[in-house]
Parts: sequence; C-alpha cells; structure tokens
Amino acid sequence: MTTDVLAATDARRALEVDGVTVRLGGRTVLDDVSFSIRTGEFCGLIGANGAGKTTLFRVILGLQPPASGQVAVGRRRRSGRDVGYVPQKFFLDPDMPLRGLDLIALGLDGQRLGIRLPSRSRRVRVQEMVEAVDAGSFADERVGRLSGGEQQRILIAHALISSPQLLLLDEPLANLDLRSAQEVVGLLSRIAAEQQIAVLISAHEMNPLLPVMERIVYLAAGRAASGTADEVVRSDVLSNLYGHHVDVLRVHGRVLVVAGAGQDEHAALDEAGDKSASVEIV
Repeated sequence: MTTDVLAATDARRALEVDGVTVRLGGRTVLDDVSFSIRTGEFCGLIGANGAGKTTLFRVILGLQPPASGQVAVGRRRRSGRDVGYVPQKFFLDPDMPLRGLDLIALGLDGQRLGIRLPSRSRRVRVQEMVEAVDAGSFADERVGRLSGGEQQRILIAHALISSPQLLLLDEPLANLDLRSAQEVVGLLSRIAAEQQIAVLISAHEMNPLLPVMERIVYLAAGRAASGTADEVVRSDVLSNLYGHHVDVLRVHGRVLVVAGAGQDEHAALDEAGDKSASVEIV
C-alpha cells in the first residue's frame, strides 16, 4: 500500500480502538478489544446485557482508563469535542422549564461557567440542528413532556451541535416503540452520511439496525469480533467468540443466535422449568 493510500485511509478513520483491556473488581470486562470505524460509517455495537458495551463507551469517552491498549479519535488522541454522546438513561422532569431548543444549545456552552449571551450565530447553529433531526414541530416545547422518540431527537441534536467526529449512542432504542425506533435508526443513518460523522450505536438486538448498518462490533465474554454483519454474524465466528457452539438462524428477515442448553449463562427456561436451548435474538 502506497504512502498516499495509507494517508487517505488514516484520514478517514474516525475511531481506532487498539487492544483495549479493562479489569474491574478483579474481573476482566473487556479483553484485548480492537476495531476501527471510518468517517461517515454507521456501526452497531451488539451484545447482551453485561457484555461490556457501556464499559467500552466509558473507555472511548475517557471516563474509564484501560488496563492496557489505547483509543484514538480521528488522527489524534481524543479531546472533549471530538465525541458526541447520547446516554442510555436521561431523566427529564416534565415540569422543568427547559425547552428542546435550550437543551440543544447546552451542547455548545454547557461546559462554560456563567450566562451565555444570545448571538445570531448561536441561534443559527441551534436551528441547523433542529432541522437536522426533524424536530421543528416540537423543539420549542418543554423537553420533559416530549415523547421518547422526540426526546431522542433532541438529545441527538444536543450531541451533534459541537460538530464531533464520532457520535456514541448507548441503547437509544431501548424504550422506544417499533415505529419510533425505525425513525431514529433512519435519522442516524442519514446524519452519518450527510454530515460524515461516524455513528456507533449500542444495542442488545441488531435486527432494527440491519437495514442501514455498515459495520458491526459484536461483544461477548469481554471479547469482540468486528466487520460487516455477513462477516461477523456467522456460526463459526460467534462460536469462537462465545467459546462454545452457537447457531445463527435467519427467520423472516430476522437474525437469531442460538446456543445449546447449559452452555449459555442466559439459557432460557421452558414451561416445565427445565433448561432448554437458549435463543438470543440479536
């Protein structure tokens, strides 16, 4: 590969996770995790609850130092404005006099002390974000009284307004109905392409992401496999990742990962109370 090609590839790399290992309370939560995401790419971080998704996000955000390995955003080490973040849990009091517009604007100056004076450039930037997430019909309402899908759009705009290179979303579909989830996924895919921002979205189920997901990072037992969905979500790859045999089934356009009885700590119980083959819809 020529120097010019290497430079172009490096310039398009939005996130590089290299050999990250995290140990908490004597337990290895992440074990030598490595993957990269390119500018404008939509990537799903998939794994069951407890697989290490939130810990990985904390490492990327600089909130959790790894025992080994490193993270780079773009062509340099991470800085505060390189990464936009939408947390999994964000309680908004319905009676709090905070409009969607106000919350979006906090993405520009929420880290500064003192009162931020109004300016035309600030108002223009906030309006650009409102339009980017299609929130024009409700951005002037109290954010605590918005629906779950509407709040997600406001939070996404809040995270985007500082023009990050990378957008992280921790389980943003968890409490949304099917239609709202589909709308949010479509919105994020469009934002990634139009604004050339890398999007990394964590989820325990990958099916809602399949229509737009260009890359997947699959976490299990603290280890990761990455690539396209066709490259990663295969019986041989996931069997190696889990450390025991699993089957990958495709039924009516959905993907199911099936582990043998007694082999998966999340094994299901049948009606008689006995352990059956466990089924994880991912």
